[in-house]
Amino acid sequence: MISRILRGREPRHVRSRARTALVAATVGSFVAAGLVATAGTADAQSTLGAAASAQGRYFGAAVANNRLGESDYVNTLNREFNSVTAENEMKWDALEPSRNSFSFGSADRIVDHARGQGMSVRGHTLVWHSQLPGWVGSLSGDQVRSAMNNHITTVMQHWRGQIHSWDVVNEAFEENGSRRNSVFQRELGNGYIEEAFRTARAADSSAKLCYNDYNTDGQNAKSDAVYEMVRDFKSRGVPIDCVGFQSHFNSNSPVPSDYRQNLQRFAALGVDVQITELDIEGSGTAQANSYRSVVETCLAVSRCTGITVWGVTDKYSWRSAGTPLLFDGNYNKKPAYDAVLSALGGSGGGNGGGGGGGGGNASCTVSYEQTDRWDDRFNGRVTVRAGGSAISGWSTTVTVQSPQKISATWNGSPTWDSSGDVMTMRPNGNASISAGGTTSFGFTVMANGNWSAPTLGSCTAS
Repeated sequence: MISRILRGREPRHVRSRARTALVAATVGSFVAAGLVATAGTADAQSTLGAAASAQGRYFGAAVANNRLGESDYVNTLNREFNSVTAENEMKWDALEPSRNSFSFGSADRIVDHARGQGMSVRGHTLVWHSQLPGWVGSLSGDQVRSAMNNHITTVMQHWRGQIHSWDVVNEAFEENGSRRNSVFQRELGNGYIEEAFRTARAADSSAKLCYNDYNTDGQNAKSDAVYEMVRDFKSRGVPIDCVGFQSHFNSNSPVPSDYRQNLQRFAALGVDVQITELDIEGSGTAQANSYRSVVETCLAVSRCTGITVWGVTDKYSWRSAGTPLLFDGNYNKKPAYDAVLSALGGSGGGNGGGGGGGGGNASCTVSYEQTDRWDDRFNGRVTVRAGGSAISGWSTTVTVQSPQKISATWNGSPTWDSSGDVMTMRPNGNASISAGGTTSFGFTVMANGNWSAPTLGSCTAS
């Protein structure tokens, strides 16, 4: 049990407070960036998000604002996921470092990026004993109540209508089922959780309101206590819509045998269940099988609405030494990725980003990122990457949505279809790319009021 507690805790890695102008500018350039790259005729289930969507669910990732300037990170995020959770940027110390002085910039960039990609956003988290600024802990009595309700209301109204689900209260129980001795519990008593949910409903009537915790994946004293709270809330009309299960697993704390039964009993209370912070330490077949089990569990519970993995790549995971995510440090898809995609009913797999094609051993993939944006137009760049063998030629298509128009191109030779919306790009000089190597071309899109990201077709290599 000690191992489970230590290894299954909510991520507490250090949130960088340093936000340089360079990072801010870079992130701003990605706000409307897109990546839609498919194999052949756009298999709708060739990525995690698309496959989950076909099952009526989302598949999301926790995102750090200071990683949005890294192209491989952004490309993988945009391609694979259809939901985003801010890793640290929506926690109390990040948003309200001093009383009633709010700082939304870093979190806004994550929300804007996600919504620009058509992703939903989970809000994490409003009331939590950890990552609290010092001023909250110095309050007493009704001062705590006032601060809590003001924080919930201000934050939720800032993003009202933009957040799909909020973790209203996080980790309020101890392992034995008792209430955690937080400043909220000490000063306000057991009623603070109900009050937080009622305040949240008044602040945003459209958002799903969730309770979120760790070590509640199977039936035990802690999950029993949460269950009884949710049952009581539902019986009295307290506005709770969902329960989040963090699901941090490793060899000492594996996927519990009663995982499905536990999620199902919560769903039977009339709430959605969400797997909110999934990561599984390990590698190879064992890790893949554990991930498959989690996905199959969610699919088997009709009210399990989605899964979020706690990060995009192993190298930035809070448990990086345990390589717990679906992409390794070089953004290669791991066996666990293939297991998840297969469990979701998708097809594809293998390494690399975007779609590929070509005869024999010749193959290539393409990925897109926005590089600049102005009031009326934006620039995009497409990176072409050769597969495991060198290629001597390539082509791909870029489709914009009317009334958008491509007004300029560089580093390639374009042709157009009759509508002018589909550009086929080929190299305009030496087309050779070594195995695993890259080249790129760029273009300017006149938005004409439509800021949607272009869609890439498959890459054809020779």
